Amino acid sequence: MDEIKDNDKITPLQLVVIIILSVLVFFGATRDTTTQQKINQNNEAINGAEELSLSNDASVILPVKWNDIGKRMVDVGIIDKEKFEAIYIGRGGMNEEMADLLYKENNKELKMTQENAGYLLNLLWAFGIANKNPVLEDGPMRDAKYGGAGNFASTGGWDLAVGDTMNHYSRHSFVILSDEQQALVEDVSKNIYRPCCGNSTYFPDCNHGMAMLGLLELLASNGVGEEEMYKIALKVNSYWFPETYNTITAYLHQNGLSLEDVSPKEILGEAYSSVSGYRRILSLIKTQPTQGGGGCGV
Repeated sequence: MDEIKDNDKITPLQLVVIIILSVLVFFGATRDTTTQQKINQNNEAINGAEELSLSNDASVILPVKWNDIGKRMVDVGIIDKEKFEAIYIGRGGMNEEMADLLYKENNKELKMTQENAGYLLNLLWAFGIANKNPVLEDGPMRDAKYGGAGNFASTGGWDLAVGDTMNHYSRHSFVILSDEQQALVEDVSKNIYRPCCGNSTYFPDCNHGMAMLGLLELLASNGVGEEEMYKIALKVNSYWFPETYNTITAYLHQNGLSLEDVSPKEILGEAYSSVSGYRRILSLIKTQPTQGGGGCGV
């Protein structure tokens, strides 16, 4: 064995330096690994959200009998045929299914897809404005402090009526609800929010709120109960605001949960689906999905 010379020996000071450097290298590597793990976890949360998002469903059946409601809306003038068709000429025209919902009398249940979600939004928006309902007559839309119900995006923004839109506001009895059905609509509407504003469906001041109110009225008139209403409303909201519900799903996934672990009622509530609730959720997602969708126009 070679003899160790004195000048080859490690001094105490050198030993301390070596130990310190070793510790720094170890924890630096651990930190890098932990950071990468967090990035991977965030990416997995986003990917999982996109896979589990309700808006990725091919379609959702809305258990309401549409029948001749579209035709009746054209007949009374809440939808001006020429104005409405002109909107869709610039979007490639109305296909047979779209035309049937507007002009035919024997339509069955509505089927919402990613492709027709915007079209159904407009039909339900018109229906929500025009169908006679106490929510529109006695609710916050009529509060004097707002200067009249015609000053909101949901009413002033609907420019596809014959004449003044407010001439059709809560005027036409397309569906008539029992007292029990009306109470159900009001209770559920107060707990369904949308991320474009801070109000519930009970205060339908934008197109999404008015369309959701119309949908709830149709669901109630067809005998749909509270629990099913929330399930359907969540699916519909996910078509109208797909990125929003991808983000919410990512937030749940990031915390070891899925949509199945939280009730639709809770997801649709203020804590998740209002503009303030959604912003809070968004701030907690470190890797965020692309934002977009959900504009309040026709």
